[in-house]
Amino acid sequence: MELNENDPTIAKLQSACSDIKTLLQTSFTMETSLGNMDRNFDALKETLTLASRRVAPLQSLSIATKALDSRINRAVSPALTLLDSFKLSESLQRNLLDLSSKLSNENISQKKRLKLLLKYVNCIEKLNGAINLIGQDGEPAIQKLQEVVEFLSRTKATDQYRMHRLRETLITLKALYKTEVDAMKFDGLLDEALLNLQDEYEHILQQLSHRNIGESECGDGEEQMVAYELGSELEVEVLRRISETLATNDCLDICIDIFVKVRYKRAAKALMRLNPDYLRTYASQEIDKMEWESLETSITLWIQHFELAVKTVFVSEKNLCNQVLGNIMDGEIWHECFVKIADKIMAVFFRFGEGVARSNKEPQKLFKLLDMFDSLEKLKIDFSQIFDGEAGVDICSRFRELEKLLVHASTKVFWEFGLQIEGNQDGLPPPKDGSVPKLVRYAINYLKYLATDIYSAPMAKVLHTEHVWKAGILSKPESDENLLKDAIFNVLEALQRNVESKRSRYKDKVLPFVFAMNTYWYIYMRTRNTELGKILGESYMMKNYKVVAEESAYLYQKQAWGGLVGLLEKDELGRINKEGIGGLVRGKMEAFMKGFDEISQRHKSNYSIPDVDLRGQIRDATVKLVVPAYTEFLDTYSSVLQVKLYLSPDSIEGLLNQVFGGSDRVSERKTSFRRREFKDRSESRNSVSSERNKEVRDFRRSKSNTSDA
Repeated sequence: MELNENDPTIAKLQSACSDIKTLLQTSFTMETSLGNMDRNFDALKETLTLASRRVAPLQSLSIATKALDSRINRAVSPALTLLDSFKLSESLQRNLLDLSSKLSNENISQKKRLKLLLKYVNCIEKLNGAINLIGQDGEPAIQKLQEVVEFLSRTKATDQYRMHRLRETLITLKALYKTEVDAMKFDGLLDEALLNLQDEYEHILQQLSHRNIGESECGDGEEQMVAYELGSELEVEVLRRISETLATNDCLDICIDIFVKVRYKRAAKALMRLNPDYLRTYASQEIDKMEWESLETSITLWIQHFELAVKTVFVSEKNLCNQVLGNIMDGEIWHECFVKIADKIMAVFFRFGEGVARSNKEPQKLFKLLDMFDSLEKLKIDFSQIFDGEAGVDICSRFRELEKLLVHASTKVFWEFGLQIEGNQDGLPPPKDGSVPKLVRYAINYLKYLATDIYSAPMAKVLHTEHVWKAGILSKPESDENLLKDAIFNVLEALQRNVESKRSRYKDKVLPFVFAMNTYWYIYMRTRNTELGKILGESYMMKNYKVVAEESAYLYQKQAWGGLVGLLEKDELGRINKEGIGGLVRGKMEAFMKGFDEISQRHKSNYSIPDVDLRGQIRDATVKLVVPAYTEFLDTYSSVLQVKLYLSPDSIEGLLNQVFGGSDRVSERKTSFRRREFKDRSESRNSVSSERNKEVRDFRRSKSNTSDA
């Protein structure tokens, strides 16, 4: 089969054969190139291996350098912060010097000075913060530097010479840091500024004085008892900031010492303007030696000054303590500071009050003791509020102890007063003229004063307190009013026994009745329509004083004038004949006139009825007893008597008026002596004996008419 050259298949085969040849040729060429390339890679590998061996030390050094760089960066950052703190500290110190220079100028106003002080305090606080920051950042910075030195030493990244210098530098830096920071805190400008601040603190505290104390003697006491603020808002703000700054800078003890010392002196000085010289006498023995007027004045001043100190001075001081020191230590320190200020002053007041309570228990002291007790009772709530908290426990305890002493002293004075009366310890005999003894006058006025509204409530409170202490809290004591009433009854009963004791010591037969009449009438008249009378009750006074006085008056008249009137009895004259009656009648008249003269003289010289009203009643009763009997006798026997030789009835009445202190007749008195008016002279002449019986009934009538008295 003949091949056709123009066949497309043959053409394709020829073309494929040519491509294969070309491909084979190219593969051969590539194989040759790859062989060359392999030889080149082997050479390069040998070169890289050699280079790697040569670069390995540099790689280790690079890693060490990166680690060192990291440590240096960690050390430099705190160091830079420390340097910034040093720069701030230096700037603040310059500001402090500038402010200190301005404060030293004495020509600036007080307000401007206070504002400068606030800036000064702010600058000190910032400087203290900067120094504290230096102290806080210094240690870490040095620690980081020390780590770098240790790393260099360990890695030997530098030579020995540089390592030695680095170690020396680190040691020097440590020592310098410690010295510099301590100097900045304790020996530098900050310390000087704190000292200046303490001086300014003390100066401002001294300027805050108490006003209007002791300046006006006639001022309104209520106005003076109002507390006031010490210092302006700006002054208080400056003091508060200074206190907090001093406390922050470890000067709290100094701050408290300055505050307590200065404010104690200012409070004491304010109270010294009241001239309390009496407080220097406080021992009970020294108080016993004082004149009563002086002691009475001292106690009155003590009450006023004590109240003034508590309600004004100490309230103001407490407010200042709270405002200035209230934010320090979460408000735990200012109470203690206030108590320290008040403690010494209150101790002076307490010891005087205790001295008075422990002094001799003289009767006149009762009212001043009650005044003291009452003033403490009124101050009790205010006092407990002012001295509240744990810090005021001791001073409140002493306050209660003083109250306790006053309760014991008051009750003891009162009971001893009753014992002195009953024991007749005044040492005096009964009055020679039968007048009211001084002891009775004193005791009645004493009890009247005690029964007034001013003293009855405090005395009842004292008696109630004493009773509770003795009987126990769980007991059921009587009411305050009953305790006071029983106590007064006891004294009056003792007084009555004293009067009866004195009465029995008279030798004269008339004087006991004059004495009893005067004394019981005095007691009755001085107690009726008074607070004391209300406590005793009218029935008690009628029974124990008025009735006894009336009975004594009747017995006085019977003893003093009954015998004289008996001389004019006509019974025995009726049994005598007319021839002998003249001599007997004249004898009776002479005996009557002689007896009348003797009795009159005794009344003028030995007997006394000082009460005008009582004396008038006795005079009227005596006139009604004597004059009608004398008139009747004179008229009956005028035939055997020379009437002109004898005194007329009007003359007898005039003499009786003189005997009883004058001719003034007191008509129709509203007194407790119930008298009947004689109808007229003609009716009274019927019977002398019947008239005498009338007088007896007159004196005794009050027993059945007590409701009319």
